[in-house]
Amino acid sequence: MTGTYLLDYGAGNVRSLVNAVKKLGHDITYVKDPSDILKADKLIFPGVGAFGSAMTSLHTKKYAEPLKQYLAQNKPFMGICVGMQTLFEGSDENPDVPGLGVIPGRVRLFESTTKAVPHMGWNTTRSIQGPQRAQDCGLEQDRAYYFVHSFAVLFNEGSTEAKEWTLTTTQYGDQVFISSVRRGNIFCTQFHPEKSGFAGVNVLKAFLDGSAANGAQADVDLIAQQHTIPGSLSVLAPTTVPNPSKDEFTKRIVACLDVRANDQGDLVVTKGDQYDVREQIEGGGSGDVRNLGKPVELARRYFEEGADEITFLNITSFRNCPLLDMPMLEVLRRTSETVFVPLTIGGGIKDVVDPDGKFHPALEVAGEYFRNGADKVSIGSDAVYAAEKYYALGGRGDGTSAIETIAHAYGSQAVVISVDPKKVYVDSPADAPTHHVIEPLQPGPNGEKYCWYQCTVSGGREGRDLDVRQLVVACQALGAGEILLNSMDQDGMKQGYDMVLVQDVRDAVRIPVIASSGAGSAQHFVDVFEKTGVEAALAAGIFHRREVPLEEVKGTLRQNGIRIRNIDAPLAV
Repeated sequence: MTGTYLLDYGAGNVRSLVNAVKKLGHDITYVKDPSDILKADKLIFPGVGAFGSAMTSLHTKKYAEPLKQYLAQNKPFMGICVGMQTLFEGSDENPDVPGLGVIPGRVRLFESTTKAVPHMGWNTTRSIQGPQRAQDCGLEQDRAYYFVHSFAVLFNEGSTEAKEWTLTTTQYGDQVFISSVRRGNIFCTQFHPEKSGFAGVNVLKAFLDGSAANGAQADVDLIAQQHTIPGSLSVLAPTTVPNPSKDEFTKRIVACLDVRANDQGDLVVTKGDQYDVREQIEGGGSGDVRNLGKPVELARRYFEEGADEITFLNITSFRNCPLLDMPMLEVLRRTSETVFVPLTIGGGIKDVVDPDGKFHPALEVAGEYFRNGADKVSIGSDAVYAAEKYYALGGRGDGTSAIETIAHAYGSQAVVISVDPKKVYVDSPADAPTHHVIEPLQPGPNGEKYCWYQCTVSGGREGRDLDVRQLVVACQALGAGEILLNSMDQDGMKQGYDMVLVQDVRDAVRIPVIASSGAGSAQHFVDVFEKTGVEAALAAGIFHRREVPLEEVKGTLRQNGIRIRNIDAPLAV
């Protein structure tokens, strides 16, 4: 059977890509056997996680040789993220593992001293081969696309031949890297088009409809045979002058949906102050779970209003539900059909046991969420326990924590640490000698001038002898790729983010930080970006109740000179 095939080697979320292809009116078939690769009229190779794991999987499944044959035949091919990186000669991520060697050059680690790594968020591309060739591939000048990677092929080093493949470049900090390549019918992107809103879906459309192949025969006619790499397409002599890139990385606005079952068993989006999500009854007592909407419908609304990411926090345990029947899996499946920005799922990412006694390690639980539409998983209480163990072992991991196993299989960018701290006030740093003590903006209830931020577990119900700085430093060392920083004291107060806490965590780690808890106006987003430099800011209740619309937040940020992603026009299919 011919047609469009998907080369899925088993890592990460490909459901969103499949949904985007189907939304564009195309069918897609999974590669199940090495022989399927050479049957394909078009082949898409998405990838997440480690370069070495991807290459090992290609060889284990015996996909590598037919894939190189397919590429040498100049048949339509689209590689995404690691799917693009595998075409190069190798990667510093796994130095002893050779790549496919189709494109000269090596994948390098970002070494930015001014930017968080991974490069996670929305950034623009600059055309090297000319605007028309970029437009043929659906790429728009100054349009932001979603990137999530720690390694890239740098444009300002390496062979001339690698530059000759370059379609676009992108700048992050002081480093310019190759963000897309094109030669003949081979087209690859470092960014994720299926997670780049309607602008990204248009890139997929150009490939599937064939407009990305415009000029492909001219490429073949001009092949410079002296640069041929065995088993690959040859490269062209340079024909264009590169356009200079500039860093246009944007700040992210994240819409968060706390999801739980109400007393009737229906899943609803809820929100409470200091984590109390039940309606208060006049005269005392609590009513049903506060219902602010249906999760799938609300997520789609936020996508259409311009949210850069959407986070689902599952705050119902579903203790009596088998893993494969988890209601949140269906929420993800349905959301990924119409929402083409990154989706994070938190709550329950840990070792679980089904009612029948069947054990599922955290890695398997995360894998199930990835296969059903999640791009990242958020780990809360288990991250605290892992950090405690890290320090008990003298500052090292043992490879068994959820953070380590998931990051190893899917990459650090797939692991978010959700931090739920509360202030513990002290009169002097000497009163908390084992903790990182700082000065809050306001004194404590008894005039205390200092505090430390205590980590909590079990939805904030239990405090631990671990402070926030200890937690985030340990989790970064264990392999986490992002911090979601909440504040129990600020939650629902609408007085702004806890700037002291946010700045302290931003200074402690080099991975991206999402500020959460306390937003009550659009100005609060401006403040946290300008004063702390965090990469993203999250809100929930003010969006759900339309007290501060997403459009107002983005408009205010733009007016204050803060780079944000523009809202996409609806897709025309």
